[in-house]
Amino acid sequence: MRGYTQAYSIQELPRVDLMTSCRLLVCSCSYHPNDILHVVFPFHLFIDRSVSGVLEGKGTCCFCLYGPRWALGREKKSASLGKAEEGKSGKLTMNQSSNTRSISDLVQARARKFFSKKTLHQRLPITQWLPKYNLESLEGDMVAGLTVGLTVIPQGIAYALVAGLSPNYGLYSAFMGCFVYMFLGSCKDITIGPTAIMSIMTHEYSVEKNPDYAILLCFLSGLIIFAAGLCNLGFLITFISKPVIAGFTSAAAISIAASQLKGLFGLSYQSESVIEAFSKLFENIGDTRWQDLVLGICSMVVLLLMRKLKDLKIVKVQPGDSTSVRIGKKILFLTSVGRNAIVVIVAGIIAFAVNRDTFTLTGDIEAGLPAFKAPPFSTWDNGTEVYFNEMVSNVGAGIIIIPLISILESIAIASAFAGGKTIDATQEMYALGMCNILGAFVQSIPVTGSFSRTAVNSTSGVKTPAGGIVTGLLVVLALAFLTPYFKYIPKATLSAVIICAVIFMVEYETVRPIWKARQLDQLPLWGTFFTCLFWKLEYGILVGVGINLAILLYGIARPKVNISTVLRKDESGPHYVLVEPRSGLFFPSVDHIRGQVTKAGVGQGESSVMVVVDCKHFTGVDYTATKGMKNLCQDFERRHQPLVFTNVTPGVERGLCSLIDNIVIAHSSEQIDAAYKNVSSNAAAENHYSGDEATRRLNRSENDPESLDPLLEPIGGPRPVMVAAHNV
Repeated sequence: MRGYTQAYSIQELPRVDLMTSCRLLVCSCSYHPNDILHVVFPFHLFIDRSVSGVLEGKGTCCFCLYGPRWALGREKKSASLGKAEEGKSGKLTMNQSSNTRSISDLVQARARKFFSKKTLHQRLPITQWLPKYNLESLEGDMVAGLTVGLTVIPQGIAYALVAGLSPNYGLYSAFMGCFVYMFLGSCKDITIGPTAIMSIMTHEYSVEKNPDYAILLCFLSGLIIFAAGLCNLGFLITFISKPVIAGFTSAAAISIAASQLKGLFGLSYQSESVIEAFSKLFENIGDTRWQDLVLGICSMVVLLLMRKLKDLKIVKVQPGDSTSVRIGKKILFLTSVGRNAIVVIVAGIIAFAVNRDTFTLTGDIEAGLPAFKAPPFSTWDNGTEVYFNEMVSNVGAGIIIIPLISILESIAIASAFAGGKTIDATQEMYALGMCNILGAFVQSIPVTGSFSRTAVNSTSGVKTPAGGIVTGLLVVLALAFLTPYFKYIPKATLSAVIICAVIFMVEYETVRPIWKARQLDQLPLWGTFFTCLFWKLEYGILVGVGINLAILLYGIARPKVNISTVLRKDESGPHYVLVEPRSGLFFPSVDHIRGQVTKAGVGQGESSVMVVVDCKHFTGVDYTATKGMKNLCQDFERRHQPLVFTNVTPGVERGLCSLIDNIVIAHSSEQIDAAYKNVSSNAAAENHYSGDEATRRLNRSENDPESLDPLLEPIGGPRPVMVAAHNV
């Protein structure tokens, strides 16, 4: 900026013309700059809060006015600090070379913010609700925690089988997340643990069903999720649209259900895709064990009926109900939400009572709690030791895909149960990352928020994240004392539990609303769905995101352009042709917009009628777009056809004026009329303000500040040809 810097004490503050543009810096030795911003002056000032410098003395404010020399009427570039009264203000000094805080000030500000009470509550949410914890909260958390615990134990065993691992790994994954999320979680309803989608993704990347790969995936996923939170990369999730999520979730649900058909029919075979699963099912249908099939179908029917039990009106507690009625309804409700545990227990008792060969059983499960140890950074594969770098190479894209899906699923669930509150995505990423990192030390597979268990937690009346303690302790007790009895659980019943859980993940109900909202969104929906279903789940997400980005980029490169003809007031002929692009002016779209403006000028404008480009949708320009507009102006000059730009923002104006010397910009309809009258009275464009005339006007403005807009600082380089309204 051409000008100088001058500092004054409050007593020496000069009188400034009310129409003068200047900036005011406020500093104090004894007060923070933000504390002095209540000072009000009867003219337009810009208050710069990023003040740096060293002030000597105490209790005195320093006002520093700086701006172009024509605004302050000074000729010198800089001046030293003035002196204030001795004893009241002391000697004042300021560093003139910087308008930003020094590094030390910045570090101190960051430190103050980091160690503030607000940051403590934000990054350790338990400090918000724990001081207000009461008996009512304890009651709600106890009931909800027990209910979720009865749900997660059978699901954990079943999801471990989906991941191709021993059932005990599902239980290892079901308790650490509950404990960690109590301290770091910001949503009271979410429960962290194994889920169907994470299990099938773990199966995709666990080489040879080696649990070491699953545990390492859990650890690396936690590190990546936590690092993404530190880098504020949560915004990347916004590039995955709802249709893509719906397609992925639906395809994953069908894939999981298809993989469980063998357990339901009592068969044993390996399959890697939906087509292969159904193909081998029909190949081996003759070996179906009717006992398993009958038990599995009966389990599914009971599970579905019990699921609807909690929705019946008779189960809802009414204000006039007696205590015994309330207790009975509560028991029915708990029976409904704890249906998985009830069905598994009953099926296990039946299997224990009959001959062991009657049903296909889960088999022996390793008893006891997992050892707390570091995740494996090497493993053995067919007698050969595989080191860390080879393990990471074997996992491949799973290192990125699994954290991405984990974040996506958890934040989507948090948003669904937030009750209209804003979700702190960064904090959720911190919590989820730590759940996976610490979970890997107890041999957990990758975990995330579970929609079904979160819904159970919410409907059970959970009050705080402390409900996770009860859930985690229940899982720990089951590992410590009940694992010898889990071997009697029939596989058909576990398959029924999984199928009944995932069939409601198929989001068929979203197809119609998506069609009504925007038919083009069907492309990423079905592209994701079919790719996930018939190829691989991770590729389906990439295909869906790719389709979405292609649609977005096409809209940017080929924006809609409205073209209309504005008639004269007497309707004797066209006044001008109005061209209104409906999107921004950047390099992908400049050729299209230039072509549309040229087409309007040659067609409707007949190469002579003035063309007005409405720039109200332009938020900015780049170099390529500016060059394109310069070529457009030259095309119109060669045809001696006037071209006017209107509704131009300051940023766009600066960009266009940097390369285009004689661009005509009108800021009002009166100026457009003035441009039309000037063109009508003259045969050629030379009667417009020339570049030399614009330069002379600029020079006059520098010598005479009042002739220039008080908020417009003089700048060098070419200036636009402004059409004055008084010419009308």
